[in-house]
Amino acid sequence: MRRKLFTYIIALLTLALPCSCIEEESFDNSITGNFDALWSLIDQRYCFFDYAEEQFGLDWNRVYHKYKAKIDEKTSDRQLFNICGEMLGELRDGHVNLASVYGTTYYWEWKLNHPANFSDSLQRNYLGNKFKLNNGIRYTELPDSIAYAYVGSFESSIGNGNLTALLFDVSACKALILDVRNNGGGLITAAETLASHFTDTKVKIGSIQHKTGTAHDAFSSPEPMYLSPGDGGIWKRPVIVLTNRGVFSAANHFVMMMRELPHVTIVGDKTGGGSGLPFNSTLPNGWSVRFSASPILDADGNQTEFGIEPDVRVDITSEDWNRGVDTIIEKAIKIAKEQTDGKKPVS
Repeated sequence: MRRKLFTYIIALLTLALPCSCIEEESFDNSITGNFDALWSLIDQRYCFFDYAEEQFGLDWNRVYHKYKAKIDEKTSDRQLFNICGEMLGELRDGHVNLASVYGTTYYWEWKLNHPANFSDSLQRNYLGNKFKLNNGIRYTELPDSIAYAYVGSFESSIGNGNLTALLFDVSACKALILDVRNNGGGLITAAETLASHFTDTKVKIGSIQHKTGTAHDAFSSPEPMYLSPGDGGIWKRPVIVLTNRGVFSAANHFVMMMRELPHVTIVGDKTGGGSGLPFNSTLPNGWSVRFSASPILDADGNQTEFGIEPDVRVDITSEDWNRGVDTIIEKAIKIAKEQTDGKKPVS
């Protein structure tokens, strides 16, 4: 079975994340010790400080003093957990989590402070009750020989054989609408496998860096990442990828890959982001910490951590919502018709 270079790069760099040049500091298992351990761990290994400072003025040293003032040795473990969760929220990163017996902290504003731009009930008006299901992907044929497929998650692996069978099922169609709205990510290899069935040539889709020291800007040189053709069926007709703010992590990466392909148009809302590869560590008290440690850049060297803009921006209007119409799908259908008629998409 053919293995892809991109998969190897991800696997090797993920294993290399605990950089040997970053020395582990020692902290005692106390209220202040655990707080300092968390702040220092993020300070030395988190990968988006410069970008966060540029985007919204993050000052991690100021954050330390702000939250350190809220604790003392009388602070309970539960109070410490809540304070640490609030501190991590200053990073505005959905990949940053703190887990303990008190639960897991999450930053959700990357998604919740924006229009949903997706509805199961609206989608059912297009999928109908005779859609097919293959490897978790729901798909059907819409009027005018346009295929529609919904990929709601990358939590499970996707087989090349499954994708080949799916593409054969819709082979009579002129275009494919590939909906990844509300796909919160999962396995980056699943995203790669799906994307690989839409190219017949090796394509540079971005690059990756990893930490080389404790300074906020201490990174290796960008190492290129490539997408190679998948094993089995390849779709080269027009593809319209639908996005919203619920597209995160591996799904965000999928959009980054797909937009490098010439027959693909991204339609909908800006994605949620989450481009950094996460790394896990543990505090002295046993609490688990997860955070972004290796930035992935797009093919032009740009960050996609805070989302990817679509080629054609569309929101579901309240008027369409009330009459059971998905504005984003309707726009995709219109673009698919124009592209199959030899016309350019209308913005």
